[in-house]
Amino acid sequence: MSKRIFITGGTGFIGGALVARLRARGDDVIVLTRDPGSAAGKFDAEVELVRGDPNRAGPWQAQLAGVDAVVHLVGEAMDAKRWDAQFKQRLRDSRVETTRYVVEGIAALAPDERPSVLVSASGVDYYAAADRFSDGDEVTERDPPGDRFLARLCINWEREAGAAEAYGVRVVRMRTGLVLGTGGALDKMSLPFKLFGGGPIGSGRQWISWLHVDDATRAYVHAIDDEKLAGPVNLVAPVAVRAKEFARALGNALGRPSWLPVPGVALKVTLGEFADYILHGRRAVPAALLAHGFQFSYPELQSALAEVFGGERR
Repeated sequence: MSKRIFITGGTGFIGGALVARLRARGDDVIVLTRDPGSAAGKFDAEVELVRGDPNRAGPWQAQLAGVDAVVHLVGEAMDAKRWDAQFKQRLRDSRVETTRYVVEGIAALAPDERPSVLVSASGVDYYAAADRFSDGDEVTERDPPGDRFLARLCINWEREAGAAEAYGVRVVRMRTGLVLGTGGALDKMSLPFKLFGGGPIGSGRQWISWLHVDDATRAYVHAIDDEKLAGPVNLVAPVAVRAKEFARALGNALGRPSWLPVPGVALKVTLGEFADYILHGRRAVPAALLAHGFQFSYPELQSALAEVFGGERR
């Protein structure tokens, strides 16, 4: 039976792919957008576009009535060169405050009009970064949070989403790693390799928790459909890799060398605080997804990158 699903962030990298997947299986999809005219060209004509700003309360919240599920994906990109106080506030508002408005919209509805599930994005930055990069650094959904800026942001983000449980809504919090696909962060990461200047960052020993965008969207659908799945979910592939291995696999996928390292000191000079999040990773494990029977289409990095770059290798 088809479902009616409301999505914020539907015009983004993961959101656009998720809308396409939901439409392909026959679901009715509502996308919240500030500019319906611009968004219209990204979707088929059956996708319903609702004008609204997720950073503000508004009439759009009433459109949550009668949907089966809400998927909350909106969030400011983290690719600013400098993380000053103003940018950090934008990161917070675009995640924490927008989630609050979604839940407030749900709370205002009659009980029989509320969605059965809210699937909200979060990040693996919830966990403390691994400093020693040992083979025993695995973190599952049972592990405690870190105490740095992004960890605190994820804590507050998830707390706002969890507030929907008080209104009888099942809440799934997707702690997402690096998502691989055309149009995402991988585009920027691959450019130096295409220019024959790619290589590992820093020591190359830090962990990278990743997954293919196809598995990401399939996991979101799984979270919508599986009535027993609730709480935090590590949205990552089963096998994290070290940065050095990631660089080697990326170079191989592109048919380019991967020998030119980026020194950690240089990265800190260029990016400031953001560099620390690149130089210290997490070895997250998708324990909840695996326990709920989810099967990855791309469990290995090499096959994931080969699919993404397809015919680009020369």
